[in-house]
Amino acid sequence: MWKCTAAANNCISTCCPLNKPNYQQQNEAVGKAAFFDSKAPALDHIRGLGPKRREALSQQGITSLYDLLDCLPRGYLNARQPQPISTLRTGEACVEGQVVSAPSLQYYAGRSIVRARVRDASGSLSLAWFNQPWMARQVKAGSTLILYGLVQRRGEALTLTNPKMLKERGIIPQYRPLPGLPGKVFAGFITQALALVDPAEAETLPHSFRQWHGLLGRAQAWLQAHQPEDMDQLAAAQRRLGFENLLLYQLAIRLAGPADQAGPRITVAGSFAQEFWGQLPFSPTGAQRDTLNRVLQDLRGPQAMRRLVQGDVGSGKTAVAFGAALAAIRGDYQCALMAPTELLARQHYSSATQLLAPFGITCGLLLGGLRAAQRREALDSIQSGAWQLIIGTHALISKDVVYHKLGLAITDEQHRFGVRQRQTLAERGDDLTPHLLALSATPIPRSLALVLYGDLRVSVMDEMPPGRTPVRTRVVPPQRRDDLYQYIREKAQQGEQSYLVCPLVEDSGDAQEEKTSALSLYRQLRDGPLKGIGMALTWGSQEEAEKNKALEDFYAGRAQVLVSTTVVEVGMDVPNATTMVVEDAEYFGLAQLHQLRGRVGRGSKESWCFLLGEPNERLNILTQTNDGFVIAQKDLELRGPGEFLGTRQHGRALGGFGITDVRLLEETASCLEELLNQPSQRPLYDYLARLARERYADALEQTGLH
Repeated sequence: MWKCTAAANNCISTCCPLNKPNYQQQNEAVGKAAFFDSKAPALDHIRGLGPKRREALSQQGITSLYDLLDCLPRGYLNARQPQPISTLRTGEACVEGQVVSAPSLQYYAGRSIVRARVRDASGSLSLAWFNQPWMARQVKAGSTLILYGLVQRRGEALTLTNPKMLKERGIIPQYRPLPGLPGKVFAGFITQALALVDPAEAETLPHSFRQWHGLLGRAQAWLQAHQPEDMDQLAAAQRRLGFENLLLYQLAIRLAGPADQAGPRITVAGSFAQEFWGQLPFSPTGAQRDTLNRVLQDLRGPQAMRRLVQGDVGSGKTAVAFGAALAAIRGDYQCALMAPTELLARQHYSSATQLLAPFGITCGLLLGGLRAAQRREALDSIQSGAWQLIIGTHALISKDVVYHKLGLAITDEQHRFGVRQRQTLAERGDDLTPHLLALSATPIPRSLALVLYGDLRVSVMDEMPPGRTPVRTRVVPPQRRDDLYQYIREKAQQGEQSYLVCPLVEDSGDAQEEKTSALSLYRQLRDGPLKGIGMALTWGSQEEAEKNKALEDFYAGRAQVLVSTTVVEVGMDVPNATTMVVEDAEYFGLAQLHQLRGRVGRGSKESWCFLLGEPNERLNILTQTNDGFVIAQKDLELRGPGEFLGTRQHGRALGGFGITDVRLLEETASCLEELLNQPSQRPLYDYLARLARERYADALEQTGLH
């Protein structure tokens, strides 16, 4: 029987029989699989798994054999072939050599360092383990070691820093640490699970479907992902697991969102966009014009619009949203704009009253903290239609809010809302489903956007308004802190303002926790380096009256310096602010640092963002580019989807492989479209839809994407 040897490598030859899929065979396989019991084997046969360890696994969502095997390595140490010491350069490396002499252990400032030296046939190399005093007992003179670590240059010589001692050569999987489970114990569980899995029972994809897309079997992919023989086999395993993961997750998102629904057909004059832009005090960019035109076209259509407008900080998304709101209101409909924080809602309300005042639009603000009488008055204004544009927080989807005639729902900072929340707002209309416009100023890589927003059409605004000066960025070591505060003082004396952002509100009390708190920094600067300079302090859970006063003082220029937590990440627009300082910058994600940087550079003066911390690969990325999409892609690659999105549930749902692979994402998206559009594929589609619901129901519920 002929066999395609290129199947695992995604063969695309036109003469290849695998490029002529046998749909009948495929659907017969699906028919048999329709009775497939997706309940995975329990963990009962894993040795050494007592109640405490079972509970530790359960806390991570691991309750079955398949859950365990889906807990994939976060990375690998490529120790197949150690490098000769004489060829080493800075970066990660594997070496094999003999320990020259007994290691030394020294203490300084409460910290330890173990030093040793290894030699191979080509030369010798110094080793250093920081804060690992036990290594002095584990490293023996004369022993031969396989070591993997980071090669750094210290003076004229190279040093292998904090190397791991490996028992053998190979591709060594590295797992994320799990609370209550030592790494060796977890790796042992994986080995047992691989021996227990039944390939036929574990398989989820029909044979012909796997052939068509060049995919390994599921059990074989698990084996090669956890115990790879070589890099090609590992790549094939990653492809199989990533393909299934991305295909089913995108399908789950589509199933969670509504199907095409009838929406209000809003009549929009052909000259509307030109009239709207002509009334504003600035000229729109080409991206703004194009995006608004697409939105207006959606509003004219018979189906409810579902569009995401994604753009970097300052790209002008809000103006596009106001243009859409005006079009809906002129069509005799109401518009609701939902923001994640009161600060951002108030900022939008202020901007709307200014920009839309020439058009005679009435705006209202609905917040959760309104007094009873204020809330009753607001609800009456919404129900009667007196308020044409209603701006607020989650209060907009409260059960007691009755809209007069809601035609357009807008959500800002879309990454903070899920399918359920945006759909709840979109369901507040009467007979027809309101149009939905989602905005996101947090750049999300195209691959991740396709997965998270599979129920939305995506428009990208990648053009910045003319005249904006790029913010310059620099990483400042902690020992230069005093110089930085002197710079801020000089800027304040010149009439310019500064933000100082801290990761904590107050000191944690943890001896190992050395993050800077906003309260302690404010007091230190007020009584020290910035004494006599107007200062304000704010954080997320601060009393509303105190928060409003701090922000008003900063907006009005009475305070030259605002010390805060990340509450200022969105909603702050102070053109006179020219300096952003982020304390302990290494504790923040790159995308969040980029958002904070966007708070300055909003005027005509040169602006700076200073990142306090030791220079490293992550922070240096921000000094090299102001492109939020480039930064977001790097952030995703470095931290993975879970940490990037800030939720463990997202990371669990998206899995370990595939999400950073744009080509694989596009391939699975194309596959899903084919399944949707070809009637002959309906049995396969229905089967995969069942799998998607079963696999991701809990994860989608936890993340608010259901």
